[in-house]
Amino acid sequence: MLRIEEQPGHLQEALCAAAYPRPAGTAEAAIPMLRPTGGRAPGSSLLALGLLALLLGLCQAVENKCSSSNAATCTKCLALGPECGWCTQEDFMADSVESERCDTVFNLKSKGCRADAIEHPSVQLQVVSSKEVKSQVTPAEVSAHLRPGASVNFLLRMQRLENYPLDIYYLVDVSASMIASIEKLNAIGSDLSQKMAEFSHDIRFGFGSFVDKPVSPYISIQPERLKNQCSEYNKDCMPPHGFIHVLSLTNNITQFKQIVSKQKISGNIDDPEGVFDAMLQAAVCHKEIGWRKEAKRLIILMTDQTSHLALDSKLAGIVSPNDGNCHLRDNVYTRASDMEHPSLGLLGEKLVDNHVYGLFAVRGNAFNWYKDLLPLLPGTVAKKLDDTTSNIKNVVVEAYQALLSEMKIQVDNPMKGIYVNITAICPDGSRHSGIEGCRNVQSNNKVLFNVTITMDTCDVEGGHNYIILKPIGFNETAKIKIHRSCTCQCNSPQRHKDKCVTKVHPDCPGVPCTDSNCSSGDRDHQSENCKRSPSEPECSGRGTCLCGKCYCAKTKLGKIYGKYCEMDNFSCPYNLGKLCSGNGDCNNGDCKCHSGWEGDRCQCSSSKKHCMDSNGLICSGRGTCTCGRCECTNDKSFGPLCQYCSGCSNTCTDNWNCEHSHGSLNGSVAPMDPYKTNCNTLVYYMDQTSECFSDPWILKIFFIIFTATFLIGFLSVLIIRVCILQCNINRRTSSSDYRGTTSMKDKNGLHNVYSRTVTYTREKPEDITIAIGKLAVHEALKYKF
Repeated sequence: MLRIEEQPGHLQEALCAAAYPRPAGTAEAAIPMLRPTGGRAPGSSLLALGLLALLLGLCQAVENKCSSSNAATCTKCLALGPECGWCTQEDFMADSVESERCDTVFNLKSKGCRADAIEHPSVQLQVVSSKEVKSQVTPAEVSAHLRPGASVNFLLRMQRLENYPLDIYYLVDVSASMIASIEKLNAIGSDLSQKMAEFSHDIRFGFGSFVDKPVSPYISIQPERLKNQCSEYNKDCMPPHGFIHVLSLTNNITQFKQIVSKQKISGNIDDPEGVFDAMLQAAVCHKEIGWRKEAKRLIILMTDQTSHLALDSKLAGIVSPNDGNCHLRDNVYTRASDMEHPSLGLLGEKLVDNHVYGLFAVRGNAFNWYKDLLPLLPGTVAKKLDDTTSNIKNVVVEAYQALLSEMKIQVDNPMKGIYVNITAICPDGSRHSGIEGCRNVQSNNKVLFNVTITMDTCDVEGGHNYIILKPIGFNETAKIKIHRSCTCQCNSPQRHKDKCVTKVHPDCPGVPCTDSNCSSGDRDHQSENCKRSPSEPECSGRGTCLCGKCYCAKTKLGKIYGKYCEMDNFSCPYNLGKLCSGNGDCNNGDCKCHSGWEGDRCQCSSSKKHCMDSNGLICSGRGTCTCGRCECTNDKSFGPLCQYCSGCSNTCTDNWNCEHSHGSLNGSVAPMDPYKTNCNTLVYYMDQTSECFSDPWILKIFFIIFTATFLIGFLSVLIIRVCILQCNINRRTSSSDYRGTTSMKDKNGLHNVYSRTVTYTREKPEDITIAIGKLAVHEALKYKF
């Protein structure tokens, strides 16, 4: 049986690669392998044949970018990808198109191209140097031969050797608040040396001091305090300084203790110190410090305050950036007063370049500040000291163990167009990026780093041809030499009979000028002849410029043509998924419609039969026919054929100005062709001749109707007014009769109801008086009018 082991990459492409294997030397890291497992099962041959047929079918579905690109030169063909090859055989496919010279190696051979006539540079990786004895990083040097799109990979092994030489440099903040820590360091010097002997038998110690930049506003510039910053406290302090190298690395512990015991304190005004200024100088000044090439390097920085950062020194008028170089003269940092503090990026870079570990032994609340900066400073660790610095021995030992247990790697000196991907394979089976690396690695464990190198393009000129891989904290590196395979051997004079291009311009004798044999003047002249304007690309970006002439590329979409390959037959608009709706041809971006079709996409039928009414008129004479539908030009018209018109008058009044060359309004006579009249609009011929009147009659009829309407209205108003007045008179008369009758009939009844007499006087309404008094029941209610 066959088993598929899938590694990173596209499965379909991998299957195709298995079906069409590449020549030896093609190093692709991400190609799955088909390998047998177990014994031969019944029918395994049939299964293998079926799987092979499946692979061949899948590969047909994958677009062959080699042949579809229509590459016109060997160089451009090879730049398409590692699977592409170029056939230089002179009589190859004489009866076919020239562009088929660029294809996969398998296809070229199947078409009849000889193997020795195929340009297909191999992708190789060779180990140049591998130091197995007493080496922490192997291999030390490799050589990679790459072409565009190709990748190679190899495994880099790292292992920490036991009893490796160790250089420890103590960098101490000597401000007045650190006096207790300095005394403690002096006391434990011998004990610390014995404790560190567990990691190496070859240890050397060095010592340096720092405070801050010796300029205002960081220190007091009063004359009496310049020499002694502690004069107010009656103490003898040394002048403030950026960095002083006190003791070079030595294995004499007694000398180390003597130097530390003699160290004087100093002082400054502000809280932050010049930590990073001093740390960078200690890392880069190899000769003065005495760093050994074969030893591990560790800087132990002791402080109780935070540090100044880059740009802080602008407060003192210092604007020159830190250059990252060593500036010690007579063991004193000479650029402290005229060069800025280093940035964190610059400091981290110098620590890695010089293979230096860093330990921040911090006392007090400043510990958290340094802890937050660790991700920006590779190969560093922070530990907190107690108030009396009594735990400094344990802090140094634990920090060094933590640093040794980490293995990380980063890429230095990168190349343009070359991409490097590193994956760390840790002993516990986990995988991380190279810069994250592995943690908690024991001394006898090996860490593997899978390094993949990919070449993107050949369009790179100048620069270096190697890449450096730097393990953080190790004094060894790995070097990768890169060889770009960007040219074809058929371009060489020894092989002038081979074909490196597809077509040759008639005015171009022999092999045309290509990238490998063109002078700058020839190239510029040819390029200008292949451009419509200086701002546009050669051949509109859709062809190849050879000898000043454009050879347009071929594509499955259609044909590209024109002097500058600016025209094609496939860039016209689509409708319903079809070019020019399938009813026309594309010519330079415009649809040329077939007969019977119209529109910018040939989507409309030019037939008017769907817009014609029963009288043979298009859209009833009130619109235009577009795409088989009526578009009414009269705002009052509506309907599928614009046959309805809500505000239109009859036909005769609309067209009384029309002049006909012949014909009659008599319904018995056939009307003339409406398209042959002198009218601006179409005329409807009606059977009812009484509808048609001349202009004078229309005005008379209008006047008569208007006068009659006015008179009828006026008479109606008069009649209504008379009726209303008569009704009011009748109502008043009936009301008077009612009051008199009621007074006579109910006179006796009112005696029983009212106990008061009310008298009304109607002669003068403004003098109406009401007399109210108590009346007997038998007295009558009197009205006076």
